[in-house]
Amino acid sequence: MEIINNKLNNVIIEVNDNSIAFELGIEPGDILRKINNQSIKDIIDYKYLTADENITLEILKQNGDIWEFEVEKDFSEDLGIVFSNSLIDKAKSCQNKCIFCFIDQLPKNLRETLYFKDDDSRLSFLQGNYITLTNMNEDEIDRIIKYRLSPINISVHTTNPDLRVKMLRNKRASEIMNILKKLADANIELNCQIVLVPGINDGTELERTLKDLGKLYPSVNSIACVPVGLTKYRDNLEKIVPFDQGSARDVLNIINKYQNTFKDIFGTRLVFASDEFYCLSGTDLPSYESYEDFPQYENGVGMLRSFLTEVIENIDKLDNINYMKQKHVAIATGVSAYPYMKSISEMIVKKIDKLKIDVVKITNDFFGENITVSGLITGKDLINNMSKQEYSNIDCLLIPENMLRKNDDIFLDDYRIIDVKNILGFDVISIEIDGSKLIDFFRKECSHE
Repeated sequence: MEIINNKLNNVIIEVNDNSIAFELGIEPGDILRKINNQSIKDIIDYKYLTADENITLEILKQNGDIWEFEVEKDFSEDLGIVFSNSLIDKAKSCQNKCIFCFIDQLPKNLRETLYFKDDDSRLSFLQGNYITLTNMNEDEIDRIIKYRLSPINISVHTTNPDLRVKMLRNKRASEIMNILKKLADANIELNCQIVLVPGINDGTELERTLKDLGKLYPSVNSIACVPVGLTKYRDNLEKIVPFDQGSARDVLNIINKYQNTFKDIFGTRLVFASDEFYCLSGTDLPSYESYEDFPQYENGVGMLRSFLTEVIENIDKLDNINYMKQKHVAIATGVSAYPYMKSISEMIVKKIDKLKIDVVKITNDFFGENITVSGLITGKDLINNMSKQEYSNIDCLLIPENMLRKNDDIFLDDYRIIDVKNILGFDVISIEIDGSKLIDFFRKECSHE
């Protein structure tokens, strides 16, 4: 989501048809001034104050008139108003200078919104963004508790106060455990993330962090460990080495140890490693059941296992599927997921005689070879890898939708799907990261003959 930082953030830009606001005659261009005689600071105030069954609204019309309404509605029924700024406030930016910050490793001349570092508890609650809690005062912490903003996603990284100050380069970073304890005492659900940097917060420091966070269960609902992402644009930044097979296995050994401990004590594994650690270490993925309810799926934890399981559970849908003519499909994937996608493609072609699938490992020249996930593949790298002669006769190229901006068709480098299609000369289709959707694609292709 892009935040528009207008001076008037409570300007209404859209009114949903047949909504309460529509029936009241509220129009785009009007301004919401107050609810229940209270000024609106942000979207959290708006949602909290409009949740009741009886509310009053004060609207400033475009001609300067002020309209007041008394509204009776169902509890939590939406008014049907869309604001010029979805937060109704300026998003809070990050004040840290983290030694591993990915945004600091971006090249120049990308679109401006990619350089914005948000660290806003409201975005954590509304969109699942991770926050560090370093730019929040006591009143803002109390507001989370008052409004029951739960769950909140927290970038913890380490519970060692001195080390956290060093990693985030912010003296307020040392307060992490006090804030987490306060939120936990108020029964706010917390999902924690640990970005691991080799030789910095792994090893004994990781064990300390897991022990500390375990003490806050059940408010700490899940912990995800992900490896630091290192691009080739790290000039003048702190020297950091990437994880290798051995160090990745060391991390998994610690996580496995604490999963067993937490399972015995709490009945849940609580801490989970991102898929990248299994890819880096060459270790088999855990079972589907071991991810429990996939609490940090969007953080890259369990995506591969979930996808594989969905393919296996739906592969029989391809029984008795016969293509009238030969089809040649390419599937683009990152370096990390390549072995798994290769295995999946082999399962599929065994079911369909006249189907050829090329799984293409897209090397990331844009960000550098250390970036191996599909979600950071650019349009240019896709073009460069798919322009080889061996792919000139394919019928279409499938890409995972995480290569694209959410709810859009644009890559990180501003290439659009249509641009890639026109340059390559064949169709490019984005597929949801869901094994059943991939199977459905090949099943339905026979009806397009």
